Amino acid sequence: MIVRVSEAHVRPERFEEFRELIVSAVRGFPGRHPGLLDHEVLVAPPDSLLYVSRWRSEQDLVGFAGEHWRDQPVVLPGEDEYLLEPLHVRHFTQASLAV
Repeated sequence: MIVRVSEAHVRPERFEEFRELIVSAVRGFPGRHPGLLDHEVLVAPPDSLLYVSRWRSEQDLVGFAGEHWRDQPVVLPGEDEYLLEPLHVRHFTQASLAV
């Protein structure tokens, strides 16, 4: 499993509008993107929003984000007008907790 975290630093005066845009946009993602196991939007007003998605495999993530999934975020049309800086994207895999 791969966890993908996209972090947005949002213009505080546009935060609520951006939150609504993102929540509305990602609501249908599970049905449209095979391999998307789970996702959530996390907010830390007044200016930070995370979109966290969990993917079954790298192949599924490539289907969603393209060949450059490791370093290029997926950006919605017009999204940049809400942001203070470009999106940041990071990826995580689970570490074993076995002792």
